[in-house]
Amino acid sequence: MRQNSNGGGTNQKRQARSRHYLMCEPTFFDVTYSINPWMDPSLPTSTERGLSQWKTLHDLLVDLGHTVELIEPVAGLLDMVYSANGATVVDGRALVARFRHEERADESAAYLDWFRVQGWEAQQAECVNEGEGDFLCAGDVILAGTGFRSEPKSHDEVREFFGKPVLGLTLVDDRYYHLDTALAVLDGDEIMYHPEAFSPESRALLAERFPDAVLVDAPDAAVFGLNAVSDGLHVIIPQQAERLPDQLRERGFEPIGVDMTELLKGGGSSKCCTLELRPRP
Repeated sequence: MRQNSNGGGTNQKRQARSRHYLMCEPTFFDVTYSINPWMDPSLPTSTERGLSQWKTLHDLLVDLGHTVELIEPVAGLLDMVYSANGATVVDGRALVARFRHEERADESAAYLDWFRVQGWEAQQAECVNEGEGDFLCAGDVILAGTGFRSEPKSHDEVREFFGKPVLGLTLVDDRYYHLDTALAVLDGDEIMYHPEAFSPESRALLAERFPDAVLVDAPDAAVFGLNAVSDGLHVIIPQQAERLPDQLRERGFEPIGVDMTELLKGGGSSKCCTLELRPRP
């Protein structure tokens, strides 16, 4: 894969690394209920358009050299396309989600079955825990969101299950109801985030631990610019983001814009549609 010189006056080289993702084709995607501020059942929704946007993302990931596996969609589970919410996978172990809303509860069994059939060590969370929607690996720590979906006590469960330190962060703007809508890991412990999505205490924690983070403004956050997928070099973001592409180029990343506006009607974008499968070291 390609390398690129890091901007911002440094000589750092960016290196894309092959990733392993799980995705779910949006065969049954629709918006017939509302469990987040982005969902409005009164607006028209096109399953066909959602499928086309999803396929563009899928094919892009494959073209970039990544492995993409598929989980079979289940009729009636309209949000199953947002596979990132299905589990958190670290070091070959999968902690499968326990969803807050009954509309998504049956997804857990589908994801648990998939992981077990594929030979992964997997179990379902005891606490309300919405997978990589709220748990993101950043270097040697797992960043853990709460405030709207995953319960605070799920952070302790994740810490115990994976044996890794967990940094709890509180979300305060319901438009950014999952951590992965307000923060993205770019490479290792490099992140970008929208400060206003977090409580003052969490903002202070982020500023202390990640002083060089990319700070994303309100307009780019509002088009889900932070619901991004990065392989260490390429960063897939909504093509509607305006300032963010230049911010990423200044750090040596290569932003790639995609249109995910149909799937945004359900409250998700590129990251929501990709669950990273991290094998044992």
